[in-house]
Amino acid sequence: MLFGIYYIFAIAVLTMHFTGFLARRNMEWLLYVVAITVFPAVLYL
Repeated sequence: MLFGIYYIFAIAVLTMHFTGFLARRNMEWLLYVVAITVFPAVLYL
């Protein structure tokens, strides 16, 4: 369940990044937070 919520959040952050929503509101750090939290999972797989 938590994985599903996390991936929905990650997809929403990516969508907001590519539409420019995060840049206009100085919230690009959210993209880095998602990237840092995904990185260990990528190494594990």
